[in-house]
Amino acid sequence: MRIAVIGAGALGLYYGAMLQRGGHDVRFLLRRDFEVIAGSGLRVTSPRGDFHLDKVRCFRNPKEMGEVDLVLVGLKTFANDALIALVAPLAAASGAAILTLQNGLGNEELLAAAFGADRVLGGVAFLCSNRGAPGTVHHLAQGPIRLGEFCGGLTPRALEIAAAFTSSGVPCEAVADLVKARWEKLVWNIPFNGLCALTGRPTDALLSHPPSRRLIEALMTEVVAGAEAQNLSAPIAGPAFIARMISLTEEMGAYRPSMMIDRLEGRPLELSSIYGIPLERATERGVEMVRVRMLHALLDRGEPG
Repeated sequence: MRIAVIGAGALGLYYGAMLQRGGHDVRFLLRRDFEVIAGSGLRVTSPRGDFHLDKVRCFRNPKEMGEVDLVLVGLKTFANDALIALVAPLAAASGAAILTLQNGLGNEELLAAAFGADRVLGGVAFLCSNRGAPGTVHHLAQGPIRLGEFCGGLTPRALEIAAAFTSSGVPCEAVADLVKARWEKLVWNIPFNGLCALTGRPTDALLSHPPSRRLIEALMTEVVAGAEAQNLSAPIAGPAFIARMISLTEEMGAYRPSMMIDRLEGRPLELSSIYGIPLERATERGVEMVRVRMLHALLDRGEPG
């Protein structure tokens, strides 16, 4: 499969590297690591085994990437004002399917409005990874993907893309209800991204502090309630699902979520997709996520002048 990676941060570099190692023709749109990766390749460290890709196809401009079968989007959602322009040359040239693994809600709708709903898939990545020195990405834990069609249903295309990931060493499941998968990921993203960003503490520090742990569980309960109002194909088993999310997070150790790193390094935060749009959709269905709204307000307060 010919695959273009748009948004080659920790997520895009890791999954793109795995797909290339799995035998696929992967092309990376790069900015800050272009010279290093073009000259020396891409290194991945992982508890499952380190590896190095000697030759990586790198591009500065999507117009130069050629025809592909799949556009894999890992762009941070605070940069979505550039998303359509980055994808357009690839979509126009090849009629490629577009899979967004971005956080939160609203990304599929943005792509569907520009390129047609039938072109778009979405996915949620349960991945712990960080960028290291230029040309290096650190895979710390997890990595499974759940993906599905924006229009719903389980299609041969979704199954084929899932199989490409799985055969490349990335466990991947095609699902019929993408909306449910998106909200299930928000059950983790909303408390941990926000609280770690606000406190500057990694996930294990929050879970080992009883009041913070109770707040995490309360936030998760609110998100489950918001999800259940979205006409999902099946309910989320709230208490059991929350317990599983907590248990998985404990296995990650001192993990720093992406929003915490973005805040520490002075970058914008993915507030609209992870907080704003979910709050709007829950409120539209009569569910008020009070703690989530407070967390969003604190994150959105801006820095003192």
